Amino acid sequence: MSLLPLYQQVEQQEWIDIPSGWLQGRTVFGGLIAGLLIQKALSTVQDPAKQLLSCNITFVGPVQQGQARLSAEILREGKSVTTLEIRLWQDDAVQSILVASFGLQRESRIHVQNLPRVPDYPTAEQLDKTFYIEGLMPECLQQFELCWAEGHYPMAGSKVPDFGGWGRFAPSLHSNRDMQLADLFALMDVWPPGVLPMFKTPAPASSLTWHITYLQPVNGQIQEWLKYKVITEYAEHGYSTEYAYVWDAENRLIAVLRQTVAVFA
Repeated sequence: MSLLPLYQQVEQQEWIDIPSGWLQGRTVFGGLIAGLLIQKALSTVQDPAKQLLSCNITFVGPVQQGQARLSAEILREGKSVTTLEIRLWQDDAVQSILVASFGLQRESRIHVQNLPRVPDYPTAEQLDKTFYIEGLMPECLQQFELCWAEGHYPMAGSKVPDFGGWGRFAPSLHSNRDMQLADLFALMDVWPPGVLPMFKTPAPASSLTWHITYLQPVNGQIQEWLKYKVITEYAEHGYSTEYAYVWDAENRLIAVLRQTVAVFA
């Protein structure tokens, strides 16, 4: 199930058709929506010298399979940085919003490398892979393979949150090719919220906002494994706040993520 034709729709037209196979509960998987939004942003900027710096995504309402409209507005185009807003519409209502900044690299005397410690996980080949079980797991999970390297699985009734491991697109459904930025967004979001291991029984948890700081251009392929670790800072009154890190196979830090999640447990 190649995503490339869908990306081409995003680049070439205002209306797109969101395919089946990507549901997550009552909505389309947020990672796919985020990927479509950033693909629209890339095609709007149209300047390969300006790389994504950061973006913020707000999931306003549930997105359904079928037709959706993507609108783009450049908020400011400066000498170094372009800031723009992308909106996804269904039924004349905004369902998701992305605000992103793209910038040119500039000369600077400031150099700081205060990076988090890279977790020393066993390789993905040494770990058990999650297997999609139809009817018991969100439909979108069939698109990916995940390997837990630390922490507990969702709904384990753990006393503590958080986990880490490896993730990639499922080779059975996605032929190998160079990973695009939109692919990365989908893969980073497939991991569940950090508090899910604390759930004792299945219950919803829904992302409200997702902030991404993009540090290194992704240069791998979609069947290569990326390393992930999530840390929950605070959870109370039905909401949690967490941050996460994503590394490639060479332990380069690719992105820093921050998320606010609505918790229904």
